[in-house]
Amino acid sequence: MRTLKVYSRQGCHLCEVLLEALVPMVRGTFEIEVLDIDTRPEWRDRYGTRIPVVEMDGRTICKYHLDRKAIAELVEKAGDTGTD
Repeated sequence: MRTLKVYSRQGCHLCEVLLEALVPMVRGTFEIEVLDIDTRPEWRDRYGTRIPVVEMDGRTICKYHLDRKAIAELVEKAGDTGTD
């Protein structure tokens, strides 16, 4: 199963809202790996307050707010390449 990375931090309201909506959209299709940017200086330097960020394979899918259309397209493509 492929993984979506969500760069986040503790106490980030936008991050909580994004994750709450993202989880049911991708359940059974993608795993979600939540990465706390405050645990690594390079992540904190890169993202700062510009979170949440959803990435897959190093490509930004959405940031700040959930892009439902982009996520739906990923789920659809993943379903097209899966086996029935």
